[in-house]
Amino acid sequence: MGRILKYILIVAGALIALPVIAAVLFMALFDPNDFRDEVAEAVEVRTGRELVIEGDLDVSLFPWLAIEVGQSRLGNAPGFGDEPFASFDRALLSVQVVPLLLRREISVGSVELDALSLNLQVKRDGTTNWQDFAAGEGEDTGEPAEDDAAPATLDIASISVTNANLRYDDASAGQRYTLSDLNIQTGGISPGEPVGLDAGFAFRVQPDETTGTVEIDTTVDFDPDAETVRFSGLAVDGTVDGATPLRFGFEAPDVLLDTGDGTADVGSLQASVFDLDIRAEVEPFSYADTPQPVATIAIDAFSPRSLMQQLDVEVPETADPDAFGRLVLNARAAVSPRNVRLTDIDILFDDTKLTGSLTVPRNERDSYELELRADTIDLERYMAPQTEDDVGPGAEGTVPVEIPADLIRGLRAKGSLTVAEATLGGMTFENAELVVNVANGRLRMHPLRATLFDGQYQGDVRIDASGNVPVLSVNERVEDVSLGSLATAMYDRENVTGLINGSFELEGRGNDMAEIQNTLAGTMSFVLSDGIWHGTDVWYQLRRARALFRRETPPEPVLPAQTRFSEVSATGVVTNGIMRNDDFVALLPFMRVTGRGTVNFPQATLDYQMSGRVLEKPEFAIEPTEGELEDMTRAVIPIKITGPLADPEFGIDFGSLVRERAKEEIRERVIDRLLG
Repeated sequence: MGRILKYILIVAGALIALPVIAAVLFMALFDPNDFRDEVAEAVEVRTGRELVIEGDLDVSLFPWLAIEVGQSRLGNAPGFGDEPFASFDRALLSVQVVPLLLRREISVGSVELDALSLNLQVKRDGTTNWQDFAAGEGEDTGEPAEDDAAPATLDIASISVTNANLRYDDASAGQRYTLSDLNIQTGGISPGEPVGLDAGFAFRVQPDETTGTVEIDTTVDFDPDAETVRFSGLAVDGTVDGATPLRFGFEAPDVLLDTGDGTADVGSLQASVFDLDIRAEVEPFSYADTPQPVATIAIDAFSPRSLMQQLDVEVPETADPDAFGRLVLNARAAVSPRNVRLTDIDILFDDTKLTGSLTVPRNERDSYELELRADTIDLERYMAPQTEDDVGPGAEGTVPVEIPADLIRGLRAKGSLTVAEATLGGMTFENAELVVNVANGRLRMHPLRATLFDGQYQGDVRIDASGNVPVLSVNERVEDVSLGSLATAMYDRENVTGLINGSFELEGRGNDMAEIQNTLAGTMSFVLSDGIWHGTDVWYQLRRARALFRRETPPEPVLPAQTRFSEVSATGVVTNGIMRNDDFVALLPFMRVTGRGTVNFPQATLDYQMSGRVLEKPEFAIEPTEGELEDMTRAVIPIKITGPLADPEFGIDFGSLVRERAKEEIRERVIDRLLG
């Protein structure tokens, strides 16, 4: 019995040693590099592309069937240039032999691929350099089907891709996407089991020349039967390079890709960019061709001022240091090949609530489109703070407002803005409406209208920045505007009341408002009606001048000093910022005043020479004496109005009045003597 057992062990040992010895002899005598040409020829027959294996081939059989390939490259499709379609420096694949033979289990060790370079191209006509690989898929070869044995199970220890580079060049869209320094590392891969995944790469998008880096950490679950890929706990962090590097990150608890119909279900998403915390609910969308996702987004409160500082953008100095302090945004976003459209916008900007829509183009041909509605906004908060030198128009120390010529030249936009109430320059505009169009270096704001101090304002403002020097033109009209409220707002004076109607057609050239004021040209006209000029009593000034001439005691003034007028009108031509007016007319209850003069807009001053004649039947609160009425109605009264627009000085030219009255008396005496 012992002898038989001994023989059995010898035979068994021989059977075991035989394949081992055979494998050793095979590996000793077999050099896979001898078959590189045959492998390359077979690949070229199969694909029509040249395969060049420059590195060594290495094969091991037991206990792992391992294949290691050195530096290799695969040629491009015909018509796509000489650059290889794919290349790598090293590839390694190993499979355990025994589980494969005995249990039909594919137990793969580490799959390694180093320095992969993949070149994907799309021509202008839409053809690609990879579509020929799928040309023969799904064809019926007529061969009998394989046996119905259970398919082999697949088990991979890990996959490692290092130093890879991928390029996608789409000539039809004029875009190129490049991934460099791509590194991918997975955990074990088994049927029905999730796989841990870590990846990182640098990217570049052309022609925008956008560059940056991305790192990904997630768990992936493949379901071949359902043709789905699920990413759990997806976390992405990255940067976008530039003068101020942008850091971003987002997290998605559950992302499902349906590879069968090419759709993605991202669900809830949280993102962070600088100090912005963004939440989004993304609707399922197709990722085939050009993805067009739709999402509801919400941005929590943040400080635009702080964000501008992080972006190294100069923060404008504002009258209110708390301006640009808070912004909250909710909107619905839709991405299409042409633009990104935000609808159902709900913004709280400082104390202003805005609603509307915004369209941002993704190419240079289309325009920005904006439609916003605001409740109330105090624009004074966002203006430059006033200094002690800022005393009004023409004040020294005032910084001229620049014309944004470069912005206008490079912008294509159209939009509308309505504001329930806006405050600017001490003026309150109600139910304001503004429509803007910008294209080809030209900006137009029309219609531009609002309720202003119980009246109406309408305007048509244009800026032509297509040339070297911007040209500003305005065509404005005011109707039944409260003159008192307007004077208080513009000059902080409460010295006049009434209504104003006027029109202004002006044009000027310059890089800022100071230059434009000095080149203003055009026409102006206005009518003041049913008003009172407070602080000056013209009738008292006339009575006082007469008393001085007659060497009489001046009358007592009636307080408060004021002068009523039924109408004041003037038209003028503007040249180099100075209006010349030759038809000034003022109708007072007791006299008619006519004259001419100039208004200097850059200096905000006026200079008028006028003459008045008292009516034969004037309307007075205090009746004049017979002597006063006789003298006043017979004389032509010279009047001067000079000084700043905000507070002009009124005076009667006593010298001229005395000379004219003396001439009149001399004429009367001469006539009396001649007539006896």
